[in-house]
Amino acid sequence: MTALATAASAAGITELAVYEVPLRTRFRGIDVRDGVLVRGPAGWGEFSPFWDYDAAESRRWWAAAVEAAVDGWPAPLRDSVPVNVTVPAVDAGRAHAIVAASGCRTAKVKVAEPGQTAADDLARVEAVRDALGRAGAIRVDANAAWDVDTAVERIRSLDAAVGLEYVEQPCATLDELAALRRRIDVRIAVDEGVRRSADPLRVDLREAGDVVVLKVQPLGGVRAALRVAEAHGLPCVVSSALESSVGIAAGVALAAALPELPFACGLATVALFTGDVTSSPLLPVDGALPVTRPEPDRLAVLAAADGTAARWRARIDEVLAA
Repeated sequence: MTALATAASAAGITELAVYEVPLRTRFRGIDVRDGVLVRGPAGWGEFSPFWDYDAAESRRWWAAAVEAAVDGWPAPLRDSVPVNVTVPAVDAGRAHAIVAASGCRTAKVKVAEPGQTAADDLARVEAVRDALGRAGAIRVDANAAWDVDTAVERIRSLDAAVGLEYVEQPCATLDELAALRRRIDVRIAVDEGVRRSADPLRVDLREAGDVVVLKVQPLGGVRAALRVAEAHGLPCVVSSALESSVGIAAGVALAAALPELPFACGLATVALFTGDVTSSPLLPVDGALPVTRPEPDRLAVLAAADGTAARWRARIDEVLAA
């Protein structure tokens, strides 16, 4: 038995499977998504930290996978979860098509893509508004790309054009978000400012944000994310970390367990993949996802290249030793 197998077995894991799936459009700087599915007495979980996360930060992602596989999740308070369609930094025509085909009534639009302009962002969100109609909700995500002055200019322009539900992590630091929040009328949702902090429970969001974005793996599991929600006392939206349907099921479980769910959740991202680990992928129907646990049964996707599997084995060893 290898060190990896021994450590995983001690955690209650009985099976590991590496997956590798191409994306339809480059997203978050990657063209292929990969990760590890882990199985235990409660079912399947996912461990898929992005490769720019170090071993210490990735330990939360491992904790989330073990919780899913060994402990299971809290009982749901609802049997389905409303979701938004995610629009990558594509051209306006492609953005319109993605939204029109989604069946969702809320869209999250990526903006501030390196190499693109404010005009590109404006054309994209205007196309999304046209596809959604006036009753749909639009939120934008800048992934901390803007300084405060740029954020003020861009957010005011986008809000005037289409009306924004909120803007997600427009600036990198909480101080910048607080300064921005004093200058705009649009809600600010904090994502990286919570999940990449040393202690998500102790981050002070009182001046910096109006909404907390919760992601199961980066926060250490469903129960850990529920504690983060309770600690901050702000409206929450649950979002994915670009997982397979196995990982998305954990996000749905979190959204289903929250006492209140005022916003559609960013959990419909399996649509960004060319395939999935299951023949029953978690894709939205009428703008919602069911509370369920898909079984990974797509052998072609799970049969990742030997080099990828070896890389993930080494990574888990490193994470468990951190």
